Amino acid sequence: MSETRAWRTVLEHIETQLLDGALRPGDRLPGERALSAELGVGRSSVREALRVLEVLGLIRTQAGSGPNAGAVIIATPGGGMSALMRLQVAASGFPVADIVRTRLILESAVAGELAERLGGEASDPIDLGAADRLLDAMDSPALTAAEFLALDAEFHLALAEASGNQVITATMAGLRSGIEGYALEGLAHLDDWQATSQRLRGEHRGIVAAIRAADASTARARTHDHISGYYAETFIHHH
Repeated sequence: MSETRAWRTVLEHIETQLLDGALRPGDRLPGERALSAELGVGRSSVREALRVLEVLGLIRTQAGSGPNAGAVIIATPGGGMSALMRLQVAASGFPVADIVRTRLILESAVAGELAERLGGEASDPIDLGAADRLLDAMDSPALTAAEFLALDAEFHLALAEASGNQVITATMAGLRSGIEGYALEGLAHLDDWQATSQRLRGEHRGIVAAIRAADASTARARTHDHISGYYAETFIHHH
């Protein structure tokens, strides 16, 4: 089997499992050696496929061994993935303050709109299932801070996807690497990650609760405070 065919085999195997729900956000992939044996391809091909999945924002890999080795799934493919990749590349160069301001505008609007639609007469079917699964995945004590923040970024994207607005979803997906980048950089300025992650989890659930209660102004305010709060805690006082 050619090298290219081999890593595509790995990629398609994992994507299929993601799409049919056999793998979900928060699950771990088997290690390189196990995948290589299972699929009958070399470890270099497995590594290449994992690199592609990571660039696509579907998994987060980390070095090391033990129970936390192997890649954690952070997203399921969908929403015109390939079209979003071009913005993704640009996003790493944007100033953090600009990303944050853009998030405040877009995500507050998304949360408010979801709440309004849930309270509307012709109640559109809004699926918050992906957001709920990510909330549960973030409760796992086994997550590293980096894995938590990857799931966190995916949760915010899931709300945008629930809105059904393809441009907002593409923008959020495109900004994803920038969002995760500044969130990770901010870790260095936190005294107590345990306390911060617990607060972030509570704030996430508060946003979803306000949306479900069809309380648009609370949904907007909670989203705004959540995004600006982390930024204030990690950047404003230090940069």
